[in-house]
Amino acid sequence: MRVKTLFLLLLLFAFNTSINAQEFIPKHEFRGAWIQCVNGQFQGMASEEMQKMLISQLDNLKAAGINAIIFQVRPEADALYNSSFEPWSRYLTGVQGKKPSPYWDPMQFMIDECHKRCMEFHAWINPYRAKTKGTTALSPMHPYNKNPEKFISYGGQLFFDPGYPENIKYICKIVKDIVDRYDVDAIHMDDYFYPYPVPGEYLNDDISFARYGRGYGDRGDWRRDNVNMLIKEVHETIRSSKPWVKFGVSPFGIYRNKKSSPNGSETNGLQNYDDLYADVLMWVNNGWVDYNIPQIYWEIGNKAADYDILTRWWAKNAAARPLYIGQDVLRTVGKADLNNPNIHQMDAKMKLQRSLSTIQGSCQWYAAAVVENAGGYRDMLVNNYHKYPAIPPTSPFMDDKAPAKVKKAKVIWTSDGPVLFWKAPNAKSEMDKAVRYVVYRFAKDEKVELNRASKIVAITNDTFYNLPYSGGNIKYKYVVTALDRLHNESKAVKKNIKL
Repeated sequence: MRVKTLFLLLLLFAFNTSINAQEFIPKHEFRGAWIQCVNGQFQGMASEEMQKMLISQLDNLKAAGINAIIFQVRPEADALYNSSFEPWSRYLTGVQGKKPSPYWDPMQFMIDECHKRCMEFHAWINPYRAKTKGTTALSPMHPYNKNPEKFISYGGQLFFDPGYPENIKYICKIVKDIVDRYDVDAIHMDDYFYPYPVPGEYLNDDISFARYGRGYGDRGDWRRDNVNMLIKEVHETIRSSKPWVKFGVSPFGIYRNKKSSPNGSETNGLQNYDDLYADVLMWVNNGWVDYNIPQIYWEIGNKAADYDILTRWWAKNAAARPLYIGQDVLRTVGKADLNNPNIHQMDAKMKLQRSLSTIQGSCQWYAAAVVENAGGYRDMLVNNYHKYPAIPPTSPFMDDKAPAKVKKAKVIWTSDGPVLFWKAPNAKSEMDKAVRYVVYRFAKDEKVELNRASKIVAITNDTFYNLPYSGGNIKYKYVVTALDRLHNESKAVKKNIKL
């Protein structure tokens, strides 16, 4: 009898462990992917061909559980969208200033396609970079040709001089134009603030420092303040236009090394604060950014910049705003697990990420590597880490009011079988408006627990859900909730259904 009881207890423990392992997949998680253009993957591609490629990528990423796309739309003071201020990008048409033919607007296209799939769209801009090394001719419309004195030539590239207040105003104008005219979910900036140092080359901002030095004796402090002012003013610009649009950054993976600051990480590499003049912790702690994705692209065990050390450092020091981890797909699958050399490091990295409570997701560099399933990376997302759908994290510092619950939920039989219909709730403002819905399914006697990602059967823009019918003998509880633009979730509406 005792043996039988022990056996049953062991079975129960194993079952509960399995359930807990599955439920460890969070319901709210940022699952992003970067789609870049500066690698030339779209350059000169026919409009229809590029659209087909993007749709294929989005379908693949959606199926892999990705819920946010960061799409590069302004690589060098140019545009992959219709702009009155800057020329069409050469990374789109092959020639800067040349309109796509047949005409289309890639950013509008991507917004529409992402939203169809219930994915966030983040418009990725490079604030200061005005010309990359490969660009040989600038359009007459390019801002450099209007005010060349406000730019710096460095390392074979051109940059807006961050020391000119007019340049801050100009970049804010570009941001406001995007936010006003396009239904973006976020504006995103990556790690290009002051340019990466070029050995033996002088970054000549003498004129702007002499003119606008604001009493700073240390040029490094002045440069950091220039970037701080940009970040603060961009944030305020977005808020004043559309208070539901987020502002995020993806800085270089090291803030400061310990040898530079007692609060730094046990690393030895390029530093945001000292080399790029990007005081990321100030932006996070002052609430000037709405999320932060440090690019921790190294492997676990890297001698100069250990992924484990850096992930824990950011988790400890940058939790005042949502923190996600930037993952390098190819490096992850190209490096062996330290404890098991027969496998790569994805499993170890994901387990570490999810073990730290202040980390709310990750972003994949780069999207195509996921699509191509490098090292089985996509398979692991589908079968394990993104096994269940996830809603992006909320932003309670922007808005914490949930929309009203859905109305008049009912089952109607159609030619396609039973369909669960509901009505959108009323809303007093855009912030309270329901923009999509979550459908859950529970067994008849099962407790309704909305924190269980495994119970989500759909995240949808529609006000209906096609029910799977198999004879009408099994009772289920279906639950529908509404989400607003910032992913606040309404109260549940339940419906008992026989299927």
